[in-house]
Formats: sequence, structure tokens, C-alpha cells
Amino acid sequence: MTSFIPSITLPGFIFEQPAASILLPVLLGSGVGFAMRPKETQKTYMALKQPPYRPPPQIFGIMWPILYGLMGFSAYRAWTTGMNTFDAHKTQLAKQGATLYTIQLGLNLIWMPLFFKYQRPIEATVDIVALTGVTGYLTYVWGQVDEVAGWALAPYLGWLCFATYLSVRVTPLLDTIVCTDMINPKAGVGYLNDWDLAGKERPTSTKTHSTKYVDEKDA
Repeated sequence: MTSFIPSITLPGFIFEQPAASILLPVLLGSGVGFAMRPKETQKTYMALKQPPYRPPPQIFGIMWPILYGLMGFSAYRAWTTGMNTFDAHKTQLAKQGATLYTIQLGLNLIWMPLFFKYQRPIEATVDIVALTGVTGYLTYVWGQVDEVAGWALAPYLGWLCFATYLSVRVTPLLDTIVCTDMINPKAGVGYLNDWDLAGKERPTSTKTHSTKYVDEKDA
């Protein structure tokens, strides 16, 4: 069980202020996204072979600010509830969750550079699996402190599970549960692209040197 580790945990005053708690992950996440150049990441995304049910790239720009905001709201609720209760166990859980929250935020922020900038799908997959696990445990911990805080993390956790599916191959169990014809048990961005994200454009004209991404249909 992860304990409260002040040296690697965001300062308590961030969690105490609702604006700071909500805006911090939104601003950090948006900053990383813009640093990765959205147009370039969209091109890379479209160039990759994708498993079924992949969303259009535009949806990520809508979903992530909402999820980051809910994440920050959950942190505010759990921390203030835990710090203003006479239940010592809830106080300890709130502090423990703050450490888990900081860890998951770090794992979240490094995924995009790993995947898009450094094109390291294996490391990015390890990162998102760890991120999903830590967030799942955080949801459980903070849910014991404040139900609203736990439910506020539920959409984020659900999205991470879906993102993990997109990153790794789907297990035969999932294939059996859903439908064999609907999901390829080896469908995942990493697997489908041989764990190599480089050079996914293919030439369409030797004269113009233009390229077409693998998901685009031939004219």
C-alpha cells in the first residue's frame, strides 16, 4: 500500500483551493498537448493502424480538459473532506491519495511525449498500464474519503481503460465477451504497428512526393 510521501506529493495548498486544484491538471495537460504540436500528433495518429472503435483525433481535445477538470475537482473534494474530519483514518487516506494523485498525474503527462515525440510505444504502453492501475487504486482510496471524489474520477478511469485498449492488444477474454468478429484479439496500436511508430506515411506520387496516411482511402 502506498503511503503518504510528502517529498513527491503536490503541496496541500493546491488541493485546498478549488480553482488551483482544478486548473493545475488542466493547464499542465494542455501545456503538454500544445508542446507536442496538435497538428503533428493528429497526423501521426491518423498514420497508425488502429484497432476497432478508435475515436476521431478531435475528440481528445474535447475530452481531456473535462477529465483533467474532474480530476482536479476530485482532489479538492477528497483533500478538504479528509483534512476537515475527526476520522483519523479518512485523513490518512486523503493524504495517501494525494501521493497517488501526484504519481498518476506525472504518469499521465509523460505518456504523450513517450508515444508521439520519442515514438516509444512499448514504454508508453507500460506507462498507461501503470497509470490505469494507480488511478484505479486512487479512485478506491479517495472514494472511501468522499463518495463524490470517487465518482468524479470514474469517467477518467473509464477513459484510461479505453485508452489502454487502444494501446495494447485486446485479450482473448475480451474477444470472447464482446464478439469474435467485432474485435481482433491482437488489435492494438502497438501490436498493429509492430511496436514501431516511425515512417508510417506512404508515398502516393513520386512526382509530387505527396503522402497518404494508412487510414485514408484512395481517391
